[in-house]
Amino acid sequence: MAKHSKTPTALYEKDGVKQPDSVNQSVAQNVKQFRRKQPSANELVEGILKGDKIALSRAITLIESTNTEHLDKANEVIQGCLPHANQSVRIGITGVPGVGKSTFIEAFGKYLTAIGKKVAVLAVDPSSSISHGSILGDKTRMEELVKDENAYIRPSASGDSLGGVARKTRETIILCEACGFDTIIIETVGVGQSETAVHSMVDFFLLLKIAGAGDELQGIKRGIMEMADTIVINKADGDNIAKAKLAKTEFNRALHLFPAKNSGWTPKVTTCSAYEKTGIDQVWQIIADYFELTKENQYFEHKRQEQNQYWMLETINEQLKNRFYSHPEIKILLEQNKKAVQNNEISPFAAAQILLEKYFK
Repeated sequence: MAKHSKTPTALYEKDGVKQPDSVNQSVAQNVKQFRRKQPSANELVEGILKGDKIALSRAITLIESTNTEHLDKANEVIQGCLPHANQSVRIGITGVPGVGKSTFIEAFGKYLTAIGKKVAVLAVDPSSSISHGSILGDKTRMEELVKDENAYIRPSASGDSLGGVARKTRETIILCEACGFDTIIIETVGVGQSETAVHSMVDFFLLLKIAGAGDELQGIKRGIMEMADTIVINKADGDNIAKAKLAKTEFNRALHLFPAKNSGWTPKVTTCSAYEKTGIDQVWQIIADYFELTKENQYFEHKRQEQNQYWMLETINEQLKNRFYSHPEIKILLEQNKKAVQNNEISPFAAAQILLEKYFK
């Protein structure tokens, strides 16, 4: 039998230079150790008070966690930050999808940091009712503001809370204030239920509109218009300037149909172009005038006190609901009653009464 030739053939390939690992194992191990080591509540509070954005982000993640084990630690962080909070102005911004909220907030935020303000943007992103996922793309949209040292952007998924803002957003405001941010901006998911929740946690409520999209008719509708402290008509540029001016006149007429506000403030209407960054200074001037008036007539503090009471009651409602549905015996009884209700063996009201009586025994 002939021996195999050891002479290299055309198919023979020499061993090449060994490529280094794509991941430095030493660095990867250090990152794992860092992630595994969770900072204590006191360490998070100390970091927040020093203006550390990483500590702030980790604390917000703790607050947003649905893990019941994190609740006590989150409350400890909030309690530590509370004495250093309430030193900011809180602005809620809403508008229909496509009105340019993210573009406006970036232009507005850059203007504020340019005049010496520290801005925190809490952007509530809608969660899918099917997959329960959320894009959280606000940092991508606000690419200039996200690089600003005096700005902080935190997108959060709305989840299943009312309009995407509830206790978690309220407590995030406290942490941002303790971290030294003097202007808090809350962007809502769009016109709907979220406006009620946002209105109950901000000092000033700004409604963004666009001209030429049938919005003039919406101007005479109640609800969202009654909550607005100012209406800003965005995209007032190019061929749209004349339409924006006309819309401004229409909205001014509509605002006169509403009753006077308890704050003594008369809502204003103005135009701007977030894309061209024009009219942004006028928006801030309106907001500054509002705060000057409401602090002078004591309404600012009165509204904050009312909001604190409101959120105490809301938290009680939320905790009661969570504890009810997580009760082991209620879980079993609930499934039984669901089937009985579906089969028309018992009325929904009677089933609910049985469950509640069982829980409160």
